[in-house]
Amino acid sequence: MNRALLRRCGPLVALVVLAALPYCGLRLPGLFDSAVNAPGTLQLLALCLVFGALAMGYDLLFGRTGMLSFGHALYFAAGVYGTDILVTKAGYGLWTAILLAVVGTATLAALLGAIALRTGGIAFAMVTLAFAQVAAITIGRNPGGATGGEEGLPMATEKVPHFLVGVANTVNLYWLALGVLVVTVLVVHSIAGSPAGRVLAAIRDDERRVGVLGLDPYRYKLFAFTVAGGLAGLAGAMYALLIGGATPHIAASDQTLTLLVMVVLGGPGTRWGPLLGGFLFTYLDFRLAALGDSFPGPLSQPLFVLGAIFILAVYFFPGGLAGLRTRLGPLARWIPARRT
Repeated sequence: MNRALLRRCGPLVALVVLAALPYCGLRLPGLFDSAVNAPGTLQLLALCLVFGALAMGYDLLFGRTGMLSFGHALYFAAGVYGTDILVTKAGYGLWTAILLAVVGTATLAALLGAIALRTGGIAFAMVTLAFAQVAAITIGRNPGGATGGEEGLPMATEKVPHFLVGVANTVNLYWLALGVLVVTVLVVHSIAGSPAGRVLAAIRDDERRVGVLGLDPYRYKLFAFTVAGGLAGLAGAMYALLIGGATPHIAASDQTLTLLVMVVLGGPGTRWGPLLGGFLFTYLDFRLAALGDSFPGPLSQPLFVLGAIFILAVYFFPGGLAGLRTRLGPLARWIPARRT
């Protein structure tokens, strides 16, 4: 009974706690450099929420449908640059720009997915990687001065609502990032619990059997690919707001590999694992970069530490963070028994 209640109420309690963090002036030395409700801390937490949402959207492909895409960063970058270009170059208002960027990113995912899904396995991964590489090269060459090239493209703030501009309004950006996460969670979980979600899980387990049952795996995979692309575009739009523009590194192929690490670290195909993995990885990435000079030798390199953590996590907890409860459950029951 208690477990069922926790399963139902736990996410709501977590949401309330996250929403209330801007009212918390608590200082946590070692975890954050300043108070929880300080602008710098809220900026970091908002980035963690955005990448947690991005990892959940990617898990719709990898963990729930079994499609290994190496080009998901393309759709994240499309959301970032699409929003920035529409606001800065085309003069659209922020909300219109975000809507157009998300719809455009979903459309792009549908078009490219229709081509890539004609292949499968490693060939599919390579095709998606090729699309992402083309996008990265295009961004770097700055066609028509639209992307800013290697210097990136700062966002013009004239079309951005005043309550989202400036350090003093970081709290509003944090709440908006939390809203993006909630939307992503609702979409992913709604799909996972629907008949279409059960078909996606069947495709992951045995695609041929789905075809034998008279269903078309291609259509369902294209649906998942399009939705995941749209969610990546939404996360990209929020990221553009948080950093105040677009930078070319977000389109690099290693960005998708980072997403893959986040999902595997949290637990692919699980209810909350990808979100936890994305949140934790992003937090450690930024914190280790800030604390790097205080560690000796290779420990001063964030990628070295993150790589070591990932290897240890995969070796000792192959199910990711989401599998800790299952693995530690017998130990928790054994300890009280030993005490008695």
